[in-house]
Amino acid sequence: MRTPKILLFVGAHPDDETFGIGGTLAQYAFVGVKVYYACATRGEAGSVSPESMHGYGAIGDMRWAELQCAAQALGITRVIHLGYRDSGMPGSDDNRHPGALVSAPIEQVADRIVKVIREVKPQVVITFDPVGGYRHPDHIAIHEATVKAFYAAGDGRLYPESGQAFQSQKLYFSVRRRRLLKVLAKLMPLFGQNPHNLGRNKDIDITSMAAVQFPVHAIVRLTKQAAEAQDKAIACHSSQLGGRPLRSGLLRLAGGFSRQRDLYMRAYPPIHGHRRETDLFEGIL
Repeated sequence: MRTPKILLFVGAHPDDETFGIGGTLAQYAFVGVKVYYACATRGEAGSVSPESMHGYGAIGDMRWAELQCAAQALGITRVIHLGYRDSGMPGSDDNRHPGALVSAPIEQVADRIVKVIREVKPQVVITFDPVGGYRHPDHIAIHEATVKAFYAAGDGRLYPESGQAFQSQKLYFSVRRRRLLKVLAKLMPLFGQNPHNLGRNKDIDITSMAAVQFPVHAIVRLTKQAAEAQDKAIACHSSQLGGRPLRSGLLRLAGGFSRQRDLYMRAYPPIHGHRRETDLFEGIL
């Protein structure tokens, strides 16, 4: 009897499962892979419009509801909260909150991820690249803790209280298209947009993202069905759209191109040579 395929994405906030690799998660869910999302925080930091808060007592409650909506659109089997608080960007008051992810010891965060890995038993694990995509401290913290947990989960001597040892077979980092980012950074001022301050909370710096390049070991080409599911998931995160249309202007053009495929660096097992995978489950029976 064939072992069911299971994929685990470990991220930091509600919407990380959508705006980054939502197409990939949907595509695998549609073909019968069990997809799980271990989300470190409830997205408590940042600002949202008063309209988005209607019916909610706290930002975290609203963001978590948006995540549940997106998870359904993407076909995610289950969302697991790791129990931390959004740390915000460097220098913000949220950094100093006692429950902030960046304040937690990496051993503790890794322990919680190990428990998830041993429970759901994924063959494939995905997380952020070493700079967290756009240098968000929570993304970097989750990258470091996930890498540690990936290797520790298979060693029964480590974190013995977190379940029976299980070793996942592959670890991937989601990476960006550096060339496209460079083009966007040059074109955005022509459209009256600042490439250093994007997003609802003006915390995304396209030029900084374009300065780092990671190798691409796998390319997942997205089907129309997966792209449409990602669009539905994006609509669920309306508080992060700031009242703007789903896609508009230059970002619409760039988004349409970039979401034709998702790129990944394979951290384990190490890759030798220049061959690129087209399936994250390649080699897994």
